[in-house]
Amino acid sequence: MRVIMILVLLGIQLSATAGPLKPGFDADEYTETLQRCSGHMDRVLFPKTAPKLKYTRIYKSPEMGLHNQWSLWRSADGATIAINLRGTVPATDNGMENIFAAMIPATGTLKMTDTGEFHYQFASHPDAMVHAGWSIGICSMIPDIIAHIREQYAAGVRQVVIEGHSQGGALAFLLRAYLHYQVQAGALPSDIVFKTYCSAAPKPGNLFFAYDYAAINRDGWAFSVVSSLDWVPEMPLSVQRYSDINTVNPFTWDKSILKKQKFFVRLVLNRVYNRTNRATRKAQRRFEHYLGKATWKFLRKYMPGAERPKFEHSFNYVPAGTLVVLTPDDVYYKQFAAKPNHIFMHHFFEQYYFLVRHIYKKQGV
Repeated sequence: MRVIMILVLLGIQLSATAGPLKPGFDADEYTETLQRCSGHMDRVLFPKTAPKLKYTRIYKSPEMGLHNQWSLWRSADGATIAINLRGTVPATDNGMENIFAAMIPATGTLKMTDTGEFHYQFASHPDAMVHAGWSIGICSMIPDIIAHIREQYAAGVRQVVIEGHSQGGALAFLLRAYLHYQVQAGALPSDIVFKTYCSAAPKPGNLFFAYDYAAINRDGWAFSVVSSLDWVPEMPLSVQRYSDINTVNPFTWDKSILKKQKFFVRLVLNRVYNRTNRATRKAQRRFEHYLGKATWKFLRKYMPGAERPKFEHSFNYVPAGTLVVLTPDDVYYKQFAAKPNHIFMHHFFEQYYFLVRHIYKKQGV
C-alpha cells in the first residue's frame, strides 16, 4: 500500500512538471518565465514563497554582438526547453542597442563583422519593418540558438518556450518570427511547438510586422505582458506618416478626382494634406537622424568591420503580440511606494511578479 501511495504521489509530481504546451496565457508559466529571466542576475529577486523552478539551466551563452546573452533551460521531464534572452545590462554598447531605433526592412542582410553577412527574415509582408538595434542583437545570437535547438530536437525535445524581459522581450519577438520562417524554409523541423512570452517589452516594429507576427502566432501562442504603469512598452516613440498606411487609402490623392472639386474645396484639402504631411515627415526624419545616423557613429566602434544597415523612412512603431495588461490597484501601491526619481520603479521583475500573482490569484486562476 505504501509503495502504491509513493507511486501515486510521484505521478502527481510528474504531472505537475510535464504535459504539452497549450495555447492561451498561463499565469504560472509566466511567473516561471520571470524567475528564469531573473536568473541572469545570478541572485534571488523574489520572495522566499516563490514556487520552485520546474526548469534547470543547462547552458549560458558567452556575450555576443552588443553585450547580448541568452540561456537554455530544460524542464524536469525533458520535453520542453526555454530560450531565455537577457535584457539590458550596464554596458554602453548594449544601451546603445536600444537607442539605435531607426527602422530597417523585416527581411534583409546585415553585415555585423568584416568576415561575413547574415541574412534574416522576420516577416513576409514587403512593408514590414523592425528595430535596427535589436535586429543586430538577435542576429548575433541566432546561429548559437539554432545549433542548440537542433541538438535538443535530436534528444527528443519538441516544445520550445521563447521568453525575455525588457530588451530581452524585444529580442524574443524577433527570434520567434525568425524561427517561424526557418521552419517554413525547411531549415528547422515542422513539428516543433513554439510559445512566446515577451515581458515588459518595447515595440519591436511597425504595423505590418505586428500583423505578420499576429498571423504567425494566431490562437494564443505569443503574449506581450505589460504593466499599465510601465513606460518601457511605450517605446520607441512613434510617428505615423501617410506613407505608412496601406496603399489603398483616402489620403492617396488622385489629381483627376481633386480637379472635379470646387476651387475652395481643392484649396482646403491640398493645404491640410500638405501641412500635415510635411509635419510628420519632418518629425520622422529627425528621429531617423538622431536615433539612426547619429547613433550609428557611436555604435560602429563596437562593431569593427560592420556596415550601417539601410534605413527605411518610417518610425511607425506599434505593439506586437497578444497583450496581457497588468493593472495595479491599491494593494500594489502599498507594496511599491512611488519614487518619482526612480524611472524604472514599475519595470523590474519584482513589480511584474507581484502583479501577475496578485491579479491572477484574486481571479482564482
